[in-house]
Amino acid sequence: MRSWLLLAVFIIAVIGTGSLLGIVTAPGPWYAALEKPWFTPPNWLFGPVWTVLYLLIAIVGWRVWNRPGLPTLKGLWVVQMALNFLWSPVFFGAQAIGLGAIVILALLAAILAFIGKAWTRDPVSATLFVPYAAWVGYASALNIAIFLLN
Repeated sequence: MRSWLLLAVFIIAVIGTGSLLGIVTAPGPWYAALEKPWFTPPNWLFGPVWTVLYLLIAIVGWRVWNRPGLPTLKGLWVVQMALNFLWSPVFFGAQAIGLGAIVILALLAAILAFIGKAWTRDPVSATLFVPYAAWVGYASALNIAIFLLN
């Protein structure tokens, strides 16, 4: 019972914080006026994609916290979460495209490090982070392209 309660806490905390940040730092006229690359997805796609990814991130956090002896994975999970939650305030809030690129590349590195470390210790968690890595890789290319175009 305690384990399932912890899962609920992870889901509520991760999706709730991500959603709140999305609302507080919603793209506005500044973002709409930026020159964007041809591979920019429609705005409506970001919410559903991030909701699914935040669910996977929460499940992975729960898995890591439920298993003893994984301090490196716990640390990497916290680092990627901090970088994830930092990106929107930097990119949209501060309108700092270049700094946003640095943050998102650090986030991608943390996700890939987590996958690499988890692959032998918790392959399910590593696998659950693969779509996250793919999306953040794509978002990194998008961030860098927007930086170069503007």
